[in-house]
Amino acid sequence: MCAYVLVAEDDEMQAELIRRSLLLEGHTAGVVHDGRSALDEVRRGRPDLIVLDLMLPVIDGYGVCRALRQDDDIPILMLTARSTEDDVLLGLELGADDYMTKPYSPRELMARIRTVLRRSRRQGTGRAASPVVRAAGLAVDPERHEVHCDGSPVECTPGEYEILLAMASEPGRVFSRRQLLQCTRGIDRASTERAVDAHIMNLRRKIEPDPRRPVRLLTVFGVGYKLNGERL
Repeated sequence: MCAYVLVAEDDEMQAELIRRSLLLEGHTAGVVHDGRSALDEVRRGRPDLIVLDLMLPVIDGYGVCRALRQDDDIPILMLTARSTEDDVLLGLELGADDYMTKPYSPRELMARIRTVLRRSRRQGTGRAASPVVRAAGLAVDPERHEVHCDGSPVECTPGEYEILLAMASEPGRVFSRRQLLQCTRGIDRASTERAVDAHIMNLRRKIEPDPRRPVRLLTVFGVGYKLNGERL
């Protein structure tokens, strides 16, 4: 799975280490050292994924993520030296697909990149066509990797898409945070289950008439979440 990956990292040694690791994986890589250059390169070079450091000069990683999510669904893997849960959740709320805290191993970073790319490319692989999944006014198309709500397209990050596909496939079923975490990130790494809450909050903004009073994506207190199984 060869991809063009943009590395936005102000530490030149770290950026070069990531670039070399990507080349060894068979990818091509671009490197920028500030947030403004990252936005310019995304719009010029159309990378398949961006590895985004939060502590960038000019525009920080949060600002880059916020700007990209206004009109782009490029997968974003955040790198941060801030290890508090609130910092991580803020990145996810802005639309990041995954994150890693520093220090990290290049081997694990490459594994995460493979996972995010795989999620974002589950179409056009020659598999038998999968039926569109419909529930609660949503239509989730596994082949085209598209989501529609009441007939209107919904832009989802790969993680948000995986949550909706899982829940729409079994409307009315209650999913725990851990189960949804497995849908979006796999079970091979430690992570906070509260990260799922950030994805749910983003999805409610996109599919609910009033995100403060959800009728589609419901909370089951003390357990997790479910997609409304009733006809809306």
